[in-house]
Amino acid sequence: MDIPWTDIRHVTKVDPAKPLPDDAGVIADTDLVIVGGSDDVTEANTLATIQSILRLAPDVPIFQEPYSAEQVSTDTLDAIDYLSVPAVYNGDRNNFVGKHLDLFAEIARKPDELTGSSVPLVGDLITSKGVDAVERLATKLVGEGYVVQHVDSAAADVSGVETAYTSEQVAGAALATEMFYDFPIFYVEYSGTYGGPEDVKAAARYLDETALLYGGGIDSAAKTTEILEAGADAVVVGDCYHDDPALYQRTIPGW
Repeated sequence: MDIPWTDIRHVTKVDPAKPLPDDAGVIADTDLVIVGGSDDVTEANTLATIQSILRLAPDVPIFQEPYSAEQVSTDTLDAIDYLSVPAVYNGDRNNFVGKHLDLFAEIARKPDELTGSSVPLVGDLITSKGVDAVERLATKLVGEGYVVQHVDSAAADVSGVETAYTSEQVAGAALATEMFYDFPIFYVEYSGTYGGPEDVKAAARYLDETALLYGGGIDSAAKTTEILEAGADAVVVGDCYHDDPALYQRTIPGW
């Protein structure tokens, strides 16, 4: 993974199910875009959103963050830099293991959707052409250790999260992310509410190689500064971009 995290302090999360704001071009000022959402997201609206961002901010890297394999296609994969797959520690089994196995099973059984042409199957084995396609896809896959801390959010609902973690549990999840699972990203998600710096401080102690992202309720320069000073590598801003682009710009460090 060659994303220069030392240069990324501000990430914008764009929900394909929401319309882009009138002043959508301000997204060119962010450092990275994640395309994904919890409700009413499809492959079609994901691709349309990615294509719009490519026009608005051609130099900004784009991640797709799907909640199911149905949101991913050859077209979306060709258009993005990375496919970031969340593993929600405090979610249900399906959202930590099950969906990932389903994704890879679908890839293995349908290599024609990756190569753009029909590839014959031999039982459950795929031909060398299909294997090559899977290997190319693997270069774009990124695992995200994920903690959803707002239990009344749509993200918690789709992930099966019933209980928020304590800061001590967040620290444990961060440690597992770096030392056991070796995911390059650990994401603390408060989904529209501001959780403050405590979880970030707890996680940052155990992360050296893993990028620490915080998302939720970032709607001011002061909150951006507080989270970054607590140890996050970047803040993730979502609702603010869709709702108030002028306010969104003030969340960008140095703006």
